[in-house]
Amino acid sequence: MKRFKTISTTFIIVITVIFGCNVYYLISIYNSIRANVERDVMTALADADIDDLMYRAGRAQGLSSNVHMQEEIEEYNAPKKAEATTYRDENGQLMSIRTEVDGTVVEERAMLSENGTYSNQMVDAMSRQFHVIMDKYIPYDMTVMDSVLHNQLSHRFIYPDFLCVRVVNRKDSIICDNPKFKGESGLDSFRFNINPDEGIYYKAYMTPLTRHIISEMSGVIVTIFLLMVAFILAFWYLLRTVSRLRTIEEMKDDFVSNMTHELKTPIAIAYSANDALLNYDTANDPQKKVTYLNIANKQLKRLGELVENILAMSMERRNTMKLRPEKIRLRQFAEEIAAAQRMRGEKNIRIYVDIDDNIMVEADRTHLANILNNLIDNAIKYSCDASGKPITGDSVEITIMGDNKYLSVSDNGIGIPSKSIPYLFNKFYRVPHGNRQDVRGYGIGLYYVKSILDKMGWSIEVKSTEGEGSVFTIKFSKDEQ
Repeated sequence: MKRFKTISTTFIIVITVIFGCNVYYLISIYNSIRANVERDVMTALADADIDDLMYRAGRAQGLSSNVHMQEEIEEYNAPKKAEATTYRDENGQLMSIRTEVDGTVVEERAMLSENGTYSNQMVDAMSRQFHVIMDKYIPYDMTVMDSVLHNQLSHRFIYPDFLCVRVVNRKDSIICDNPKFKGESGLDSFRFNINPDEGIYYKAYMTPLTRHIISEMSGVIVTIFLLMVAFILAFWYLLRTVSRLRTIEEMKDDFVSNMTHELKTPIAIAYSANDALLNYDTANDPQKKVTYLNIANKQLKRLGELVENILAMSMERRNTMKLRPEKIRLRQFAEEIAAAQRMRGEKNIRIYVDIDDNIMVEADRTHLANILNNLIDNAIKYSCDASGKPITGDSVEITIMGDNKYLSVSDNGIGIPSKSIPYLFNKFYRVPHGNRQDVRGYGIGLYYVKSILDKMGWSIEVKSTEGEGSVFTIKFSKDEQ
């Protein structure tokens, strides 16, 4: 058992460590997915900005002629501007040569990405130039911006319940408000710079991304949860099974101890009687001879009963055992068993049979006799007097009643504690009576009774009050209440 506890503790520690690792990896996956989703949101915001610029450019078509005229006038009156050319140096880096109006030549590194991909930077620079020019003439339309951003997010399978965009400066002061905005409490926010020179940003507000991220992780979370539940259930079942096996082991040990005592007692008595017959002059004392022989015979009969009960229990466990049902006249059958029990002689036994003569049942005669004998034997062993104190040698009153639906055996015994009734029919179970050893047994009688009744399709129930006696009722159908 100590080894089992050590293994169980190790197993629990291993499961705990695995669970901790799973939690750690789930958090890592969550952070990774969140970073990707936030990057997708920023990309969607950049693409939505371009879509909004195109929409605003369409609105500006009506002003295009005036703009062109203004540009031509400015170009005609403008002084000569600087000129610039670019080339790639020996390292592959783009360089810019700018010739100022006064003829000064300035060489500088081009402000482009070092990895050689310039499309994103070019689009970004163009959109910012558009903002510098267009924001002066075409006002922001937050309804359009909300719509195009929603579409861009949908293309990335992100569907926030709430979404709105406002235009703010670097200090978060409002430049263009959104009527949908009711406060940023509980919302995620993202800032996208549309005019670095003037510090102007789009600030998007949306419902937290946690639900979206959890939905992305749902497969992993559900799988880990099911695995942990399976581990817990398997471990619980293992502990429950081991606990039951340990209980059965203890009951088996009790059975062996009790059975050893039960077998040794009649053997010792029969041996003593036989030894007296062999070593003492009993030929001249016929009465003593008869007494010793009766003692030996009684103990051998007791041994036979013990062996029969053990064999009956062993047969009950065999799946091949078959019942041989036959029609039995119940009153006559009960009277025969009651007559045999009255002759036991260890107590003044009074057994009353209250069954109509015409009651018939269909059952295996041998097993039904064993069942009734077990119940009566228990009633005799656990009898008491009128004050409720256990007695030996005084009268025992047992009543057998029955009809077409049931057969009951009631007694004036010491009764059964209510807490023990649910376990009465368990193999090797005996009702605890402290350190008292008034009655010995091995806890298979009622187990045998219940097992045979189950095979017959019958049921049994117990009602008992301590100090007043017990009633065992056999119902000829499990459906009977």
